Amino acid sequence: MENQLKTALLLGVLTALIIIFGNMLAGQSGMVIAFALALGLNVFSYWYSDKLVLRMYRAREVSEAEAPELFAMVARLASAAGLPMPKVYSIPDQSPNAFATGRNPEHAAIAVTQGIMRLLSRQELEGVLAHELAHVKNRDILIGTVAAVLAGVITYIANMAQWAAMFGGFSRDDDEDGGGLLGTVLLAVLAPIAALLVQMAISRSREYLADETGARFAGSPAGLAGALEKLDAASQRMPLRANPATENMFIVKPFTGGGIMRLFSTHPPIAERIRRLREMR
Repeated sequence: MENQLKTALLLGVLTALIIIFGNMLAGQSGMVIAFALALGLNVFSYWYSDKLVLRMYRAREVSEAEAPELFAMVARLASAAGLPMPKVYSIPDQSPNAFATGRNPEHAAIAVTQGIMRLLSRQELEGVLAHELAHVKNRDILIGTVAAVLAGVITYIANMAQWAAMFGGFSRDDDEDGGGLLGTVLLAVLAPIAALLVQMAISRSREYLADETGARFAGSPAGLAGALEKLDAASQRMPLRANPATENMFIVKPFTGGGIMRLFSTHPPIAERIRRLREMR
């Protein structure tokens, strides 16, 4: 419940940023244009991202006969979650990782790398699969798309404002704008950064929720906690050759990064995820 409320609050913050910054930088007409552009791009992504990302990672659908143990795990966990059986894919990469995709539970897919199948024990792999099914159950792809639309609107508005400022496109009085050209440019630069920070915070909140929900589906948090420890160490030794635009989909970040970049991370710190899992009852 805490993570659900946090997500709702953060989505509200993005909406408020659109209203405040959009009106200041581009007016109502600019906001409408930006919203239409962002909505169109992200609706396309929502409907077709599963096919695109599976093709991007050369994922191959596997049958029950090819992977009976994996199928049995997914089927049991999907039943525990009250979900239809998703399609199962194998990614030909030795870096251990996994992700879920699909616009809704009826069109869901679970993809696992060959590396994760070799690295994890049965209990740990079940924990990972349960985490991915939790994303499907919690409609995280839809929530991520909504957040991307809202953040995209702010980015488009900021870009419009920057171009307008460069070419003298603003007609309102500088004093009324509350900062003139310099203030407009500064706001146009800061607004997308603020939107990105909120979008990344939403992504981290959904990861915590998927950990918690997945632990319930699996019947214990121990498997996922153990899996995260192994995956964190292995992914640093053997990072996945991944597209940065899709890093939020994976159970652990394919790339490493610390310091201030954690603010822009799509995933919470692994140590904190493990701590929360081990404190679950």
